[in-house]
Amino acid sequence: MILEKMIEAYLRNQVKKRGGIAFKFVSPGYNGVPDRLIVMPGGSMYFVEVKNERGRLSPLQVQCHKMLKALGVHVYVIWSKEDVDAFMEIINV
Repeated sequence: MILEKMIEAYLRNQVKKRGGIAFKFVSPGYNGVPDRLIVMPGGSMYFVEVKNERGRLSPLQVQCHKMLKALGVHVYVIWSKEDVDAFMEIINV
């Protein structure tokens, strides 16, 4: 089983390789926000929650993701290195 921190490191590296930044995102006083705020060249931004195959989203995370999506924000959950690769293709970089 691959550790969550390994998937997160792979995500950071793939984003950096393409000229972007993967900020560790913390929102004091508001639980459930995604782990990373990805900012890519041209100003595209995405919230990304990283889990491993045994991870699960908490009810607060599910609620926060729904709220962000309702506001038109791009939110992704990544469960593996393969998901990172698919994410990079989706955002077309």
